Amino acid sequence: MAVAVASPGTPPTRRDFLFIATGAVGAVGIGSVVWPLISQMSPDASTLALASTEVDISKIEPGAIVTIKWRGNPVFIRHRTPKEIKEAQDTPLSDLIDPATDQSRVQKPEWLIVLGVCTHLGCVPLGHEGPYDGWLCPCHGSQYDVSGRVRHGPAPKNLLVPEPIVFLTDTKVKIG
Repeated sequence: MAVAVASPGTPPTRRDFLFIATGAVGAVGIGSVVWPLISQMSPDASTLALASTEVDISKIEPGAIVTIKWRGNPVFIRHRTPKEIKEAQDTPLSDLIDPATDQSRVQKPEWLIVLGVCTHLGCVPLGHEGPYDGWLCPCHGSQYDVSGRVRHGPAPKNLLVPEPIVFLTDTKVKIG
């Protein structure tokens, strides 16, 4: 069925008006159905609140490791001693399974912040354990050094560094 559209110079008919009105109502109807579907895909306020966290690091003693929760995962914050920093910086890259310099993993040498999830099967490693005084995964034996780099075991990658990390002050850090 062909739709007759008024040619230029002929006045519009009632049929032309109904055709345009029907199209407009249909567009509004489609928009009213699609809008809630798109809107529900946005994260809610509680999810956005978890997107980042601020941590007061002023009470973490040198040599201590604190575990916080961020986005449902543990995050290790380690206040490294000068000895630990030197060990991490002096480690030859050839000794590492996943070579990465210590400087590429930290913003401030005294603070190491890594996700506390083993890169092998997702276990939570224990701090101040193993021959490198870093972390040891109790499930499968992966060993990480004081820079969170995998040194031995089945883990293929270093402990992940969450991004972004921003030092707001000397005593406060924002993760995420």
